[in-house]
Amino acid sequence: MAAPPCSQSEEGNSSNQEAEGPGTSQEPAGDEAPTAAAAALQEKLADLVEFLLHKYRAKEPTSKAEMLREVLGGDEEHFPVIFREACECLQLVFGVDVAKAEPNSDTYVLATTLGLTYDGLLSPEQTIPKTGLLVVVLAVILLGGDCAPEECMWEALGAMGVRAGSEHFIYGEPRELLTEAWVREQYLEYRQVPGSDPPRYEFLWGPRAHAETSKMKVLGFIFKVNRREPTCFFAF
Repeated sequence: MAAPPCSQSEEGNSSNQEAEGPGTSQEPAGDEAPTAAAAALQEKLADLVEFLLHKYRAKEPTSKAEMLREVLGGDEEHFPVIFREACECLQLVFGVDVAKAEPNSDTYVLATTLGLTYDGLLSPEQTIPKTGLLVVVLAVILLGGDCAPEECMWEALGAMGVRAGSEHFIYGEPRELLTEAWVREQYLEYRQVPGSDPPRYEFLWGPRAHAETSKMKVLGFIFKVNRREPTCFFAF
């Protein structure tokens, strides 16, 4: 989840360079131009994600005109791809959806994804929504047959750099989230496996998760994650 986005452009550049053969090394200026352009787009993507997160925290709508004016320097040509990548990053990493306020308008509102109402922002000092990780946890439970042993949960989350007892740069200390905060908010159940000795623990969906979202919505989220290259996720 910490890999930079827009890798397809970079891969395309490298394949083009290989196809052109060794003679291209004699023209460094031509090689540098695509790299500089890709870096510029990445920077605009980073700025747009940060801008949209600010709008989410402030509970303010935004518009295409405002994004072009305040973030993208009027770059109409690249707006569609930058905006699409920013929206996917917000949903998959932070659990925030960007949607049109009206079907035919250029005004957008931001809300937590999949109908969930909790984002983990408990104070003004906390600035990063954690709903994206909650959806991943719910998905792991769902794929485990509605129940995930604790060791399996940490193995799955470890694959994306989220480890118990280790501070994550986006989500903070995950053990506290999974075994305390989200249990308290009734999104998860954390219980001892019946008859286990020594005691082992497992995670299940809590009543609030069942009330606010559905298995079909979470499965749709899983499908969307799996069809994307890992490099669609953004490094902060």
